[in-house]
Parts: sequence; C-alpha cells; structure tokens
Amino acid sequence: MTETQQQPKSGSTWLEHWDPEDQSEWDANCKPVAWRTLTITTANLTMAFAVWFVVSALVVKLGDVGFDLSTSQLFWLAAMPGLAGGTFRIIHTFMVPIFGTRHVVTVGALTLLLPLVGWFFAVQSDDTPYPVLLLLAFLAGVGGGCFSSFMPSTSLFFPKRLQGTALGIQAGVGNFGVSLVQFATPWIIGFALAGSLLGGPQELEESGKDVWLQNATFIWIPVVAVLAVLAWFGLKSVPVRASFREQLDIFGNAHTWWMTSLYIMTFGSFAGFSASFPLLIKELYGDFPDAPDPLRYAFLGPLVGSTMRVLAGPLSDRFGGSKVTVVSSIGLLVCAIGVTSATEPTSVDSFPLFVGWMLGLFFFSGIGNASTYKQMPMIFPARQAGGVLGWTAAIAAYGPFVFSVLIAWAIGASASGSPNMFFYGIAVFYAINIFINFWFYARPNAPHPC
Repeated sequence: MTETQQQPKSGSTWLEHWDPEDQSEWDANCKPVAWRTLTITTANLTMAFAVWFVVSALVVKLGDVGFDLSTSQLFWLAAMPGLAGGTFRIIHTFMVPIFGTRHVVTVGALTLLLPLVGWFFAVQSDDTPYPVLLLLAFLAGVGGGCFSSFMPSTSLFFPKRLQGTALGIQAGVGNFGVSLVQFATPWIIGFALAGSLLGGPQELEESGKDVWLQNATFIWIPVVAVLAVLAWFGLKSVPVRASFREQLDIFGNAHTWWMTSLYIMTFGSFAGFSASFPLLIKELYGDFPDAPDPLRYAFLGPLVGSTMRVLAGPLSDRFGGSKVTVVSSIGLLVCAIGVTSATEPTSVDSFPLFVGWMLGLFFFSGIGNASTYKQMPMIFPARQAGGVLGWTAAIAAYGPFVFSVLIAWAIGASASGSPNMFFYGIAVFYAINIFINFWFYARPNAPHPC
C-alpha cells in the first residue's frame, strides 16, 4: 500500500480520513486534533532532548567526585549521545509511515527510561567502569533518536502554510529540554531529593561539599512515564502509509542531500555546541582563579537557540525559509570566526566575549533550525517531506559526536590548547552552505524557491 491509499486500519489508532489542506476540513475536524498532537508530542520531545543532553551536564562533575577520567575521556562521554542519537534517528526516520504516530511516540518515550535508570545507579560509585559509562552515554542517544519520528509525524498533521510555525514550535520547545537539563542539574544535585531512599551523596574533592548526582536523572523518570501514558491515550495516527522500501525514494532526489548539508549547518551546530559548550568553558577557563562554573552558563546557549527556533518559525512562513536561512548562515560564519578571539585566554577577562560569540552561534543556529524545516515541506510532497525531515535530522544529530571529537582533537593538537583549528574549519563549512542555499533556493529564478 502506498502513501496515496489512505486506508485506515481497524481499531482506535488510525484516523479514517485526513486532509488538512482542505480549509473546511481543517477548521471542522483537523485543527483540534493537530494542535493536541503537537502539544503531547512536543512535551515528550522536550523530555527526549533532556535525556539526550543529561550526559553533557554530568560529565563536568564526574572528575570532581572521584572519577579518574582524562580530558579525552570526558569529551568522548559527551560525544557518545551524539553518535547514538544520529544512529537512532536513522531508524526513527522510517517508523511513522509503518507504525503510526501513537505507537512510535509512546514507545519512543518509554525507551528514555533506560539511560535515566542506568545513570541513576552509575554515578553513585566512582568505581563504575569507564566502558559502562560509555554504554550509558550511548543509550542517552535514544532521546536524540525520537526527533526523527516525532517531527515528521507532526508535519503530517498540519497544512503546508502552517508547517514553519508548527515545526518551529515543536522543535523549539523540544530543544528547551537541553537548556532545562543543564539549568536544573546544578540545582537538583545540591540536596537529598528523598532522604536516603535514593542513595547517599558524593563528596566534591575541592570544597568537601556533598552532591547527589543521581538526582540529575531520577527527577525526570516520573515525568517521562506520565508523558508516555498521555501519548498512548491522547494520540492518533494519520493514514499516510508507506513501506520501508517505498520510503527509500528520497535518496534519489538531489535536494535531499542539499538540505541535509544545510541542516547539519544549523541543527548540527546547535546540538554540537550544546554538548561541548560546558567542557569548552572548563577547558579554556577552568584553570584561572575564580574560574566560571560551566553549568552556570552552558544552559544559556540552548536557551537562546531554542527560543530563536520558536520565533523564526512564523518568520519563515511569512518571508520564506530560504531567505531566513541566508541570515542564519551568514551569522554562523561571522560568529565562528569571531569566537577565535577569545579561545586563547590569558585571564577570565575575555570570558564574557567568549560567551557572547558562543551565544551568537546558538542564536543563528536556532534561526536556521526553523527556516530549513520550513524549506523541506515546500520542496517535497507530504510523505517524502516527512522522510527528508527525519533523515536530515538523523545526520545532523551526529553533531554532538563530531563536534566533541573534533574539538578535543583541535585542543590536543594545538600547542596552546586552543580549539581554533576546529572553528576555522567549521567556518569554511558554513561558507559552502551559504552558496548551496543561495544557488538552489534563495537567488532570483532559483530552481526551487522556498
């Protein structure tokens, strides 16, 4: 059965008919279901991002409580969720047209419990073997995988004229999960959440203060469980069906690959810098007197990027995704070069400048995250657009892995411990994507204006 045959399955999972492009049908039947789906799926996506990036909040504290880990090992722990997230996203890309929204979102939410429970136990003993930590970091990537089924699913529920707004809201609010977990972690680990029921504290080596690292994951376990139940009872599935083999037709379209590159530029940057920002602060500024606490600042980046993704969605609907992507890509290029002025510090005096340039990278990546997701539904028909949304998200989700590994390499290869080689390289990549977007989508008489 192909995507053009909307034959519902028996039972309560599948909607019998769905045509959001018909204005009367949208107003009468589709609109309330679409917005309910967006709300429930977005709440689950927020938790998925929180789980995906909880490791980035934990790694900066592991060495302080007795884990004997090198800089390279810490960056690898931060990188593993990105490696897994991209891999799981490839799987998620093809799931919605086969299993439907209700099953995919519910099961995807339940898988988040695996890394949450695992890290809850692992951080309570500094004798936990490093390979176990790597495995748990990899499992955190299930949170990243959910994006590539949750977002394409939502795109099926809305008309094309509202795609930028709907997907911008969902992805933007979902991205807040990164900022949420990085903001909440330093607070929630500071006290015994349930007395001795959740285990004893760990002692910070420098200050002698007690922390409860296990709280950083336990706090999300009941939230995830409740939202999974809500997904099962509150969601339906659109009758747009395709087998795995039928969905492979997206790879024969050159625009799948151009949009993949553009989304690596935007979301790859957002996710990559979200994972590496805390460790960058620690590595570049951590040895100075009165060194800044990475977790006091790291959450600001994802917060800025997530906010701009929400705001840029309606702007992309109004002005066109490709034009907004022009602004995003130029901004990323300028900030990538600009940040190198503060990555070889001689004191903490340059720290505000470093944070400012980094927030610029998050700002423009957030804008581009929304605009590229407006472009794809305009270029491809509905079912293919869902596949392309999932595929591009899958490849861009390797951002945390690639960025963390390359930054660690650049720091190790530099005599001064500077990551500037990485930033110069990413600037070249941004320049290439400025050309791709302009030539195919943004210039006058472009072959696919969007």
